[in-house]
Parts: sequence; structure tokens; C-alpha cells
Amino acid sequence: MRSNILPKLLACFAILTGSSLSAQASSYNLGPLQSGAPTSFNAIAGQPGPFSDIFSFSLGSGSSVGVSVINFPVTGLFNTVLTSASLFSNFDGTAFNGDDSLITSYTASSNGISFTSGPVGAGSYYLNVTGIANGSLGGLYNGAISIAPVPEPETYVMLLAGIGVMGFIAVRRNKAQT
Repeated sequence: MRSNILPKLLACFAILTGSSLSAQASSYNLGPLQSGAPTSFNAIAGQPGPFSDIFSFSLGSGSSVGVSVINFPVTGLFNTVLTSASLFSNFDGTAFNGDDSLITSYTASSNGISFTSGPVGAGSYYLNVTGIANGSLGGLYNGAISIAPVPEPETYVMLLAGIGVMGFIAVRRNKAQT
């Protein structure tokens, strides 16, 4: 049993040592996000109690945003009870200065939060993750943000034109057979 706990303990120690003061920091910049592979993030609440972390990012074009956040428990040492995740648009890239607009907010179910927010435009955004770290050394959690491009209006016009042409061909064939 001890052989299973030792690697986890060493991994947690390395994470804490490598991030040193990150438990005090509650704001992380993920930079510009692109569609394709999800952008992952993690955070450490270095002491038991409530936390509120901000993950800021920007989008270059209209996109659909998918978010997933899960607890990363280490028995007896780290545990996080996630309570909510909220997605905000942020006009000027500075959080909490009056121009922020809530897009969507979700509360946790069981050990994680997962949601998709329909099309949002290009610009600055941030994800606010809240919860309570109740492990003896605090809490750990991981997450990912996925970006999917939203089709341009021209794509829908081409789709409708294609359906119209197929319908015309089907009606013409039907008349030719009768």
C-alpha cells in the first residue's frame, strides 16, 4: 500500500515545489486559443479553504467554447470540491473593471464541471473557477478549454444552395420518369 502512495506524494511535492507561490496567485493567462487540440490548465490551492481562480484567454475568430474541469485528489493530502465555473467576455482584457459580461455559469455535479457555450465572437475572455480545497495540504484540479470554429454565413448559403440543386435534380428526374 505504501508503494502506491509514495509516487503520488513525490509527484505532489514536485508540483508544489515547482509552482512555489502559485497557490497565492489566482490569475493565469492561457494566451490566444486555437481550434484543434484542447488547451489544458491546472491549479493548486496551497492551503485548505475557498478559492477563486481566473484563467484568461483570447479568441481570434468566432468560436464555440467547451470547458471541462475536474478534481485531482491525492488521498488525504489534496482534494478539491469544485462549486462553479463561469465564462465571461472581457472587452479590454482586464478582468473585473466593469466591462465584463457573464456568458454562462455552471455549478459542479459530482467531481467536475463540463459545459459548452455556443458561438462567441473574437475577443478576450476569462473562466472563473471556484471551489473549496479541503485536503490537509489544499487542493489540485485540472481542466481543458476546447475551441471549435463556428461556420461563416457563406457556409450556410452554400449548404442551402446545394440542397436546392439536389431538390431541383430530384424533381426533374421524377417528372422525366412519369
